[in-house]
Amino acid sequence: MKKEDDLFYVKRTQRDYSLSFKLQVVSEVESEELSITGALRKYGIQSHGTVLNWIRKYGTFDREFQIQRIMSKTPEQKILELEQRVKLLEKQKSSLEKQVEIAEEKAIFFDMMINIAEKDLKVPIRKKSLSEQSKSTRKNVKDQ
Repeated sequence: MKKEDDLFYVKRTQRDYSLSFKLQVVSEVESEELSITGALRKYGIQSHGTVLNWIRKYGTFDREFQIQRIMSKTPEQKILELEQRVKLLEKQKSSLEKQVEIAEEKAIFFDMMINIAEKDLKVPIRKKSLSEQSKSTRKNVKDQ
């Protein structure tokens, strides 16, 4: 029985990462948002060497000569980056739309509550327009 279990269990020592993920990690490390160790912790990457290989392969900074090298990105890389950007912007848009919807519902609710309170308590809650005396005072201040 033990030998049969061993046949089905495969220890996984390597994780597969998408190209867009690799490019994101490399850009964060190169822009100094994260250190390599920070990227390992943040994303659960197994090895320091993995990130170093990604930087060598996809990075735009030559560490040996401490100069920025211009790597032309393949059309596939550009498309992947743009697709990731579009997805991020769509998420942000939907989040903001939800926040606006909630804010509008709150405004309607509060307006209804004020109407009920004014009607039941017969107390004016809404701010009234400026009285004649306040308007004349404001004009005197502007004139001076």
